[in-house]
Amino acid sequence: MNVAVCIKRVPLSPGRWSLTPDATAIDTSGSAMGWTLSPHEECATEAAVQLIEADGGEVTAFSLGTADSTEQIRELMAVGVSRGVLLETGADEWDPQATAAALASAIRDDATTYDMVIVGTESADTSGYQVGVRIAHALGWPIVTNVKGLSVTGGVARCERVVGTDREVYEVSLPAVIAVKDGVNIPRYPSVPGRIKARKKPIDTVAPTATPARLEKIRLALPPQETGTATVLGTGPEAAPRVVEVLKEIGVLT
Repeated sequence: MNVAVCIKRVPLSPGRWSLTPDATAIDTSGSAMGWTLSPHEECATEAAVQLIEADGGEVTAFSLGTADSTEQIRELMAVGVSRGVLLETGADEWDPQATAAALASAIRDDATTYDMVIVGTESADTSGYQVGVRIAHALGWPIVTNVKGLSVTGGVARCERVVGTDREVYEVSLPAVIAVKDGVNIPRYPSVPGRIKARKKPIDTVAPTATPARLEKIRLALPPQETGTATVLGTGPEAAPRVVEVLKEIGVLT
């Protein structure tokens, strides 16, 4: 079985997010800004690696983004991904339609014939929920989304979706696209030997053709930020009466 996994390099901030002056992108210029994969895509990769460990084959990671995206591809190579394909672009964000079209074209034109494409249900930055569905449409393959359980037997993928306290079960013949959610598995951590092997694994770079954008981004808006304040009630034993008053005000004491 050969599985393609689609991943995206997304910003990781230890603190408060900020936007660029034109409010159309996340400001990644700060020194504290890091980069990572979304939890859904980490789980997608783990699902793919588990499948090839059980049935044989290879996992290929496809990523559309800047040259720096090789960092995330290498991380996945350290946990079992065999090779990577970088669809190298500039710094501008591609819309979901263009992204899906480029990824589908790269998967279709690759020398490997794939039995399955696994994606995260959503990316951690835009949460668009579109790319997986659009890839499936472009390839003409069936898709199951929001998957929380996945197994393959005899060329048929059994997919479980959580619906309230119950589970829906779908069975689709391969090839198919599967969009998984965080929690479908527990992603493994890369080992030191895995990281060493990852340095020698191949990453192919291709130049995707950008299709005209059909979605226009007007601006981004940050969610309301919660702020807290501290009040000094006093110092030493003299502050004790005021502490008691505050505890009564909030209902801790009567």
